[in-house]
Amino acid sequence: MLKAQNIDLFYGASQALTDVSLEAKKGEITCILGRNGVGKSSLMQAVTGRHPVSDGSVYWNDQNITQLTAADRARLGIAYVPQGRQIFSQLTVMENLKTGFAALPRSQRKVKDEIFDLFPVLRKMMRRRGGDLSGGQQQQLSIARALVMQPNLLILDEPTEGIQPSIIKDIHKVITILRQQGEMAIILVEQYFEFARDLGDKYSVMDRGVVTLSGDIATMNEQDVRKYLTV
Repeated sequence: MLKAQNIDLFYGASQALTDVSLEAKKGEITCILGRNGVGKSSLMQAVTGRHPVSDGSVYWNDQNITQLTAADRARLGIAYVPQGRQIFSQLTVMENLKTGFAALPRSQRKVKDEIFDLFPVLRKMMRRRGGDLSGGQQQQLSIARALVMQPNLLILDEPTEGIQPSIIKDIHKVITILRQQGEMAIILVEQYFEFARDLGDKYSVMDRGVVTLSGDIATMNEQDVRKYLTV
């Protein structure tokens, strides 16, 4: 469903990505692994249209979307859960969820019950402000907000960062359910190796703005991958 080919990306004179390619297919989880600062989030910025690429192309269902804005890509079904959650602290849980409506036609603007089946804690906190939630609850809200968009591609950028173990287990369960439903492609950006290994189908390891290893997780050499994750 998604193909990013030979992507170069710069921040001013500093090159963050060099000749990076990525594929993500419906019904699969593609994991992007690597330490902090190696270009993982920059690649997601390129895929979602939040930062222009200097070279290379991004295709969505064989359509070249390289020049489309982030808003246009969202309307095509590309949903992004950013690192750090970025929920609206002064809005209630329900108001945060409704911000996902922006990418939908008016006839589809409804928060479905399935969202609360996946995240039952949010059902109990509908009128609570986002800023009053714990970090783990905010992460669940951020993922739920993306799912309100009814995406075909769900991008999760470091969903376990700073989250307590019990919530990590809940998020693991939700991602497993979404994969089993087979209705979307999922890109999981992670440093937590075991979390990614247990969920993923394909993987790419990044270091200094390039992809150093990639393949099927079932045949992955864990020792080779881990040396790119340790400091």
